[in-house]
Amino acid sequence: LDEELSRKDLEVEILLIDDGSTIKAPSHLGSAGYKGIAKIEILRLRRNLGHQRAIAIAVAHIEDQVPCEAVVVMDADGEDKPEDAIRLIEEYRRGDRESVIFAQRKKRPENLLFRVSYLIYRWLYKALTGHEIRIGNFSIIPHQLLTRIVVVSEIWNHYSSGILKARIPHQYIPTDRSNRLAGSSRMNYVQLVVHGLSAISIYGDVIGVRALMATLMLALISVVLIIIAIVVRSTTDLAIPGWATYVIGLSFIILLQSVTISFSFVFLILNGRNNYSFLPQRDYQYFILDVRRVFPEK
Repeated sequence: LDEELSRKDLEVEILLIDDGSTIKAPSHLGSAGYKGIAKIEILRLRRNLGHQRAIAIAVAHIEDQVPCEAVVVMDADGEDKPEDAIRLIEEYRRGDRESVIFAQRKKRPENLLFRVSYLIYRWLYKALTGHEIRIGNFSIIPHQLLTRIVVVSEIWNHYSSGILKARIPHQYIPTDRSNRLAGSSRMNYVQLVVHGLSAISIYGDVIGVRALMATLMLALISVVLIIIAIVVRSTTDLAIPGWATYVIGLSFIILLQSVTISFSFVFLILNGRNNYSFLPQRDYQYFILDVRRVFPEK
């Protein structure tokens, strides 16, 4: 990253997020001869919260404590390429500087099972929310948008989906995900599923409305079936003995269940619209242990 920055004559400050890691920072981190990196700090959290919530806390901390022109959010494992970080910065400076710019993945180097699972997830995401999702955390945020993002409670569960849900202006540039510098991801499939559900949960009200419409449609079908069964039983000789009773009874049960589920979705939607349990700007400080500067050394 420092090489790419110095090649473009850029200077940045780095804020590393220690999300309760058991691995200490490399001893040489503060003694290297950087050209494009002016300062490195480590923001330590009191406990492990997961990468989405760590991002929310870091963004709120920067908005409150760190004067800057813009913020690049990227993983430190090498999968977000340094040259793409430079592209994000250049695209930001070429544009109106009023939009979050996301790196949109064109190719992913994961195995076949993961790619198939990801395609299924994208299909479910669109089917349930009505939106496409092909972006992650890798992005650049203009400083003037930080004041809007830190009051978006949804970023506590999923950073990029929260920004999309809040209708923060955003753009995309195509990128390819790189390979990890070392080791392998510690996220298993259970954690990946939870991560995917967190992104979908951002649109809980939209999903609730769609589910409500589906249950109401099911209730309408049940009423129609009851009417048809009564009409066929009363006006024709086509009914098999006991057939109408079974159809009416089953349809009535489905109708009652649909009405009950509909009321549940209504209350779920109304509750979700009033539930702002975590507000990044207000609550982030509770989770910060300390901020330690490692470069330049004091």
